[in-house]
Amino acid sequence: MAKKKEKTTKERKNKKNSKKEEVCEIFDVEKNGKETEIKSCGMEEEKIESPGQVDKEKKIFLKLAIIMIGLFLFFVAFYLMSYYSMHFDYKGVKFEVTKMGQLTLYKTSLPVTTSDGKRADYNFYLRNDPRKLEAIQFDGQINLSPNMVLNMTNNFNCNGDGMIAIANIQNLYNLIGTKMIKDENATCDLEGRYMFLRIRDGNKTGIMEYGIKGGCYNIDINNCEILPATEKFMLETLITVNAKLKSP
Repeated sequence: MAKKKEKTTKERKNKKNSKKEEVCEIFDVEKNGKETEIKSCGMEEEKIESPGQVDKEKKIFLKLAIIMIGLFLFFVAFYLMSYYSMHFDYKGVKFEVTKMGQLTLYKTSLPVTTSDGKRADYNFYLRNDPRKLEAIQFDGQINLSPNMVLNMTNNFNCNGDGMIAIANIQNLYNLIGTKMIKDENATCDLEGRYMFLRIRDGNKTGIMEYGIKGGCYNIDINNCEILPATEKFMLETLITVNAKLKSP
């Protein structure tokens, strides 16, 4: 028995936004050696989307698209806020906020050439936020020289901060090619043949350059603030070195 299905062109629309279409099926039936056709017809209902329903679906799709875009922008903004809260630029020197145990450190780096001629970054860590060191007054500018003489009028132990402060300055200046010498009897060189750094007690923590040709510095320490004061001096040095590296 074969079955055929055909659709007629008779269509009807009802009030529920649907369309009825007449569908007929034809069966070939063999009986007593003869084939006869039996035709069976009925109405098939097909829903029609109204303009209002199409608009409603478009609005739903638009809302979903807006939500997805909003979520994407939220995650991008969150990532950027997280990144820039941990990375910042201070007068051309890039810093990254890092954690070492309970300590919050501010990492920066300088490019160096290793003994085998390769380029590498040497990291420095400040314990004070460079942006807050703005509060420490610095009068003058950094005049680099192949040699530096360090003079201290006090041991400035300050619970170990004094040792850390001097080691940090020495590491930085050794890296940029300045040899550091400690001499309690040395004074400022009027000819400016070497840098002179005097660390002394003061009523207010601050740094002042002096000397006919400059290059001599008094770092005044009040209330054992030797780390903030020396890190301010290091920061000004990093700004100067970074500017020289970027200059053509």
